[in-house]
Amino acid sequence: MALGAVPLAACDSESRPAWVGPSRGGPTTSPAASPSPTRAALPPELTHGPRDRPKVALTFHGQGEAAQVRTLLDEMEKGGARVTVLAVGSWLQAQPEMARRILHGGHELGNHTQNHAAIAGMDATHAYAEINSCAELLKKLTGSIGTWFRPSQTQYSTGTIRAQATRVGYPTCLSYDLDSLDYTDPAATAVESAVAGGIQNGSIVSLHFGHAVTVAAIPQILDRLDKRGLTPVTMTELVS
Repeated sequence: MALGAVPLAACDSESRPAWVGPSRGGPTTSPAASPSPTRAALPPELTHGPRDRPKVALTFHGQGEAAQVRTLLDEMEKGGARVTVLAVGSWLQAQPEMARRILHGGHELGNHTQNHAAIAGMDATHAYAEINSCAELLKKLTGSIGTWFRPSQTQYSTGTIRAQATRVGYPTCLSYDLDSLDYTDPAATAVESAVAGGIQNGSIVSLHFGHAVTVAAIPQILDRLDKRGLTPVTMTELVS
């Protein structure tokens, strides 16, 4: 999906689809814009998609050397994967052409804060500034703030983070249920085993730009997913 999509609406426990699991609490109101009628309402935080469909989401924390990122995107496109990139604003500011490259590859682009600081320890004012600064940059570069926001340096959002993300226009924070641990720079086979061994229908996988081990592991990961009949799609496709 192109970045110009309308943000998804959060929901309460009575209206959540069964596959999203229990809410972690926090704001449940949506911005004025209406959600897409083709999607189920989503909770304030999302850790995985539907378990009854053979689709998965490879999601990338977005910052890294441009040539390496292009190589990684090329490998994913060769394997027929569409992924979601949660970009760090300062990275896009330094390399604005990467926004176009990501979108032109059929991938989805979202917000991973402006400076990738430890947002869980911030007060509301600073958390809002981190989210909003990246959102403004995304809108400048692409025409939209995007649909997805992932907090930096934390797997799960807090009430403060969710409230400020909703203010900016992201009523659903994006978490994950499978951590590749690629940022620890293990052997490529370890990343491959972590992803292929732990993935299941609806999984949201955490991966990172900026690590050579990830580039090396991706072809084998995609091959193993294909053999299992699992299709890597964007986050919006996963929950549609």
